[in-house]
Amino acid sequence: MPKLTVIFHPRYYNSDYSSDPAASPGRLEGIMKLIESFPDRYQIIMPESASEEDILRAHGKGHLNRIQRDPLLYELSSLSAGGAIYAAELAHQGNPSFAVLRPPGHHASADSCWGFCYFNNMSIALLKLFAEKKISSAFVLDFDLHTGDGNLNILGGRRDGFHVDILNPVASESMEYLNEVEAHMKLLKNIDIFAASAGFDQGIDDWGGLLSEDDYFEIGRLLREYSQKLCAGRRFAILEGGYNHSALPGNVDAFCRGFSD
Repeated sequence: MPKLTVIFHPRYYNSDYSSDPAASPGRLEGIMKLIESFPDRYQIIMPESASEEDILRAHGKGHLNRIQRDPLLYELSSLSAGGAIYAAELAHQGNPSFAVLRPPGHHASADSCWGFCYFNNMSIALLKLFAEKKISSAFVLDFDLHTGDGNLNILGGRRDGFHVDILNPVASESMEYLNEVEAHMKLLKNIDIFAASAGFDQGIDDWGGLLSEDDYFEIGRLLREYSQKLCAGRRFAILEGGYNHSALPGNVDAFCRGFSD
């Protein structure tokens, strides 16, 4: 079985740029410890930072300038966006990937941000592929507990020819949730790449209290199956939420096992 490429940089461990409880240390350590314990399953690659040009495809100049006023925040936010870009580029080349990054991004809009998000990693990554004429459409599954308003605000209803279909599942029972995801995927057409804003706070032992490790495996499997049907398997995922540090590694690993070839 081919290894799943994991995008990660040790600087992501640094949470000194925020006092928000969501930025508390320990989230990534457990994930990476588990990933590093399976060298036959995962290969880890370090990204570079996103450029200002990359960031400005998704954000206004004023927003960029506000983030840049805090050097550490800008360093880590641009490095996180760079991780998402790397994952998207690898996926476009036919190499499925998962970016274990911090800070997350799906609550960052063009000129505002909240929810421990600063740059919209997903939008920056997809808009770079679009600008380089590598894709003209994408499907984004955002399975975080909290709706990714930034993804919707930046990627939804665009007028530049880039079509992005976004699903934030709303079912309140696990089987219905999985059925909602698959029913949506069955209707997709003309998609160039699959992407996931992978939040794990819907987990049984997390805030949402809904999804088990088996459910996360199935979500990963559905993304794999339908991306193979529609776009030669081009797919990537980037980490968003997840707050129970003890449950997070197992949920991430389950998703990745379903997601990988």
